[in-house]
Order: sequence, then structure tokens, then C-alpha cells
Amino acid sequence: MKGKDIYTNVVMAGFGGQGLMFIGKLLAYSAMTRGLNVTWIPSYGPEMRGGTANCTVVISDEPIGSPLISTPDSLIIMNNPSLEAFEPKLKAGGLLFINSNLVTRTLERKDIKLIAIPANDAAANAGEKRAANMVMLGAYVATTGILTGEDIANGFENFFGAKSNYLEANMKAFDQGIKYAQACVPCS
Repeated sequence: MKGKDIYTNVVMAGFGGQGLMFIGKLLAYSAMTRGLNVTWIPSYGPEMRGGTANCTVVISDEPIGSPLISTPDSLIIMNNPSLEAFEPKLKAGGLLFINSNLVTRTLERKDIKLIAIPANDAAANAGEKRAANMVMLGAYVATTGILTGEDIANGFENFFGAKSNYLEANMKAFDQGIKYAQACVPCS
């Protein structure tokens, strides 16, 4: 993947406890193990669980000048308040991934590409109802092609080591996200 002028960024947002920090770290770590430059910036609301939470991940094959992003290339949105906060910031032509089980508000913009994934249902079908975050990561990776499923699986195993007994369930959910994203093209 190196040498292809890689640069992308994504903001992942939802409620605390939905695993957005986890998939942000996993994406960043997996890209780093591929030799790419990464930044990961978390942001929490005042509550740790149930409050707002988001993170920004930047991936590049060149040094990253600033981890701050004012107009993200992509958004992964898990709830209505996050859609309200971040939809206006997404760049024109950007990718908007929403968890359609929880995001019920209609989009205000017509200049972005919507990928609506029923992440909670897909995670339950994969056997791990808490893995809606991994479903969304699978959809993101499948759509952008920034990494492969193998990169994510390797990153998961290397980063979490002793916790890798969760690998199978999480990767099943990740694969569900890939399937939904492939069936969705083009969604909007």
C-alpha cells in the first residue's frame, strides 16, 4: 500500500460505550503495522459511558502535519446527536457511514455518499450483539480500501494479544460490515 499517495481521515462518533475508541485504535494500529503514518485523537463528553465520544484517525504514507481535521473525508456515525454534530463538517463528496438501527434523522446534505448499515442487527446475526462497532469498521474498510480484512485481523491479534479470544466474534461482525457495504454500493 505504501507509495500510492495514501492520505485519508475519518471521524468516528457516537455514545460512550459503543466501542468507537476501540475501532479507532484498531484502525490506527493496523495501519501502523502496515508501515503507514497514523494519528488517533480521542474526545469524550463529560460522561464516560452513555455520553458523547468521538475520535479522529488520520492515515498517510507521508508524515502527518496535523492530526486536527476540520472537514473529514469520512464519518462513522452511531447515533442521532453525532449525526447532528458532524454531518455539516463532512467534506463534499465524503463518505457517511451510519448505523441505521440507531440513526433515524434524515440527512440534510445531498452532496455526500451515504452508506447505511444496520450494525446492531448485523452484529447480532454474527453472534456478538456488542460488536456493532466492528460491523461499521468492516463497512468502512471495504468501502475505502485503505486496509484489508487481514490487516485488521493482524492488528487485532497483535494489539490485543491475550484478549485475542474475542478475535473470532469480532471478525465475524467485521465480515458482516463488509457484506453490507458491498451490497450497498452505491447507496446514495
